[in-house]
This record gives sequence, C-alpha cells and structure tokens, in this order.
Amino acid sequence: MKKIYLIIVFFIGIVSSEAQELKWHTNVNEAIAIGNKEHKPLLLFFTGSDWCGWCIRLQKEVLLTPEFANWAAKNVILVELDYPRRTFQAPEVKKQNNELQQAFGIQGFPTIYFANAKNIEGKVNFEGLGNTGYVAGGPAAWLAVADKIINGNKS
Repeated sequence: MKKIYLIIVFFIGIVSSEAQELKWHTNVNEAIAIGNKEHKPLLLFFTGSDWCGWCIRLQKEVLLTPEFANWAAKNVILVELDYPRRTFQAPEVKKQNNELQQAFGIQGFPTIYFANAKNIEGKVNFEGLGNTGYVAGGPAAWLAVADKIINGNKS
C-alpha cells in the first residue's frame, strides 16, 4: 500500500512540475497576439542573461520559483528580451530587442515592463502599465510590486 501511495505522489509531483513550465516568448509579435487573445498584459523582461549579475539573481530568486510560475500563468504573457554577450542570438531577434530597448528607453538591466500592446497596420502600439527590476525579498516581495502595477491599471 505504501508503494502505491509513493507512486501516486511521485506522478502528482511530475504533473505539477510540468504544469509550472513557463513559456518565455522571444518574438514580441507572437506574444502580442497571445496577450490580446487571452486579455493579459505582456511582461517584458529586458535582461543580459549571460553577464548581468542582477538579472541572474532575479532569475534565481523570483522568475524560476513555483510562486512566480503560478502567478505568471494566471496574469501575464512572458517575453524575454535578451542582450547576451557570449550567447549567439539570431540577427532578427537582436534587431527586435534593440528596437524595443530604444522604444522603452531601457538604460539598465534587469528591467521589467508591463504593457498592453496592439499590432495595428503592422505597427506595434504599447500602453505602458509600469516597470520594476530586482526587488529584494524573494517572490512574495516581487509579486506584490507586480500585482500593484498590473492591478492598479485595470479599469
């Protein structure tokens, strides 16, 4: 009987860990279409994934936690806009990311912008909801800031 119980617990653990697998989009137009369909804002994560210490720390302390995964699945469409130094990046992704860095005036990493967006006649129009970066205190502290941004802007 104990073996059956352990097997059931094991499979539940596998299913729940797979359910928390998050999809980070790198194509902003694809993310916009999904966000509009699901009526969710975009979480635009501007990061230097292979060199920025604060970005790596934010990933470990918040973005890779089950708390964040549960929150993100319900509230936002995730978009990673990476500016690596050592990792290859396709030219079209690099061009898109540089244009978005300019559009949002990003001067430091990590920066996370929350925005609604529409693609009208081939041009993207963003409605900024707010931004944040690294917040000390783990997922609870970071999610409190994020909730304030996305909920404070709902009509």
